[in-house]
Amino acid sequence: MPDGSPARTPAMNVPQLPVFRIVAEEAQAMGTEAYVVGGYVRDLILQRESKDIDFVVLGNGIDLAQRVAKRLGHHVPVNIFKNFGTAMIRNGEWEIEFVGARKESYTRDSRKPAVETGTLEDDQKRRDFTINAMALRLQPDGSTELLDPFNGIQDLQDKLIRTPVDPDLTFSDDPLRMLRAARFATQLGFRIGDNEFSAISRNKERIRIVSMERISDELNKIIQAKKPSIGFDLLFRSGLLQEFFPQLCLLHGVEYVNGKGHKDNFYHTLQVLDNVAEMSDDLWLRWAAILHDIAKPATKRFEPDHGWTFHGHEDRGARMVKHIFRQLKLPLNEKMKFVEKLVQLHLRPIVLAQEHVTDSAIRRLLFDAGDDIDALMILCKADVTTKNDYKIRKYRENFEIVQQKLREVEEKDRIRNWQPPVTGEHIMEAFTLQPGREVGLIKTAIREAILEGDIHNEFNEAYEFMLRKGRELGLNGSDRRTATGAADA
Repeated sequence: MPDGSPARTPAMNVPQLPVFRIVAEEAQAMGTEAYVVGGYVRDLILQRESKDIDFVVLGNGIDLAQRVAKRLGHHVPVNIFKNFGTAMIRNGEWEIEFVGARKESYTRDSRKPAVETGTLEDDQKRRDFTINAMALRLQPDGSTELLDPFNGIQDLQDKLIRTPVDPDLTFSDDPLRMLRAARFATQLGFRIGDNEFSAISRNKERIRIVSMERISDELNKIIQAKKPSIGFDLLFRSGLLQEFFPQLCLLHGVEYVNGKGHKDNFYHTLQVLDNVAEMSDDLWLRWAAILHDIAKPATKRFEPDHGWTFHGHEDRGARMVKHIFRQLKLPLNEKMKFVEKLVQLHLRPIVLAQEHVTDSAIRRLLFDAGDDIDALMILCKADVTTKNDYKIRKYRENFEIVQQKLREVEEKDRIRNWQPPVTGEHIMEAFTLQPGREVGLIKTAIREAILEGDIHNEFNEAYEFMLRKGRELGLNGSDRRTATGAADA
């Protein structure tokens, strides 16, 4: 390790935040020193906006936090975490954390360290990467000095992710740092150092001691990056992805029979993910991109007359979503159902774009997709990854036709999030029925007639159709529209 002597802050604009002066003055009053460390310093140099500030104190961080909060105003609460020796202040849009300088030691079966009081040098050594190990010394007069013992400035210039100490030790001590390396490389457009990348491969099995919630949190940050494929490629090539998301890794590779091969569905999926990321920030739409072909390995068949097929992979893939969400500790709620729906339907618009588009097919697509139709169309556009310019142009033209038809049919027939104009209550009253098979048959017949365009999506036509269908089933009914109230329908 270099000698740790402070270097003058390089040419950068250090904001004169009021909290900096307050922290420096209160630290001086306590007879100690305080430093800004970690991500705030990194982002300051990179000229990235940050609203999180971490202070390291050569002493009691909780005491300093309480003194600073009092200076900021009595309305500013201090959240104290005694077990970790940290305190948190939220002041407006700022999140400010205080911790005493410390050094850590780990056991093999836990990423929770034994902590003891340490020096600033100890604290910088325990940081994950050199670009996060820089510190700004604060002075009451508002001046600052940069302490950069691991050449983090140079690594920022070189766009390089390195660890402050032996990477095997860094990653073995806290295996989540391996995912953080991939995340920072993805978010910042940096390269992971060769020694660090090799250490990730050697220590990949250590990720098993990390909770799945923490893994998924880092994975979601990768997914939300501008180009998430960078992170997934790093995780896959290092072997880390196989440890917690093996289903995705099964998509990798190309198999040949009689000289005929299929595309590498892993890298196709990453391209689809990047394509979606260019069009939408929606995390769960990006998850639908990740999982849209997840069942292709299970449904892959070679048919001599047709080559490689993946029949039913959309149905099987939709059924796999819940298991994968549960495995990765993702929410088992409407977000999961949204992903299920898009995986289930992702081939439908593509099929429509390849053939003559009928109003009936459009109505059925609107009926099944509901308010998620726009997200589905984004996914389907993203799914076109061919390098053939003619095919790309043709698909885009056909998708425009499908989207225009969607707008026309929706305006005319109001099928999106469709509710039947004639309800089960209307049917039971007209034919004096109890809930049962006949009611279900008539409701289904009305729905199909509307979707096929045989009748309009409005009460009177649907009611007349209901009466005719009931008579076909041998039911005796009467027109009771005045009793039921057509206006209320």
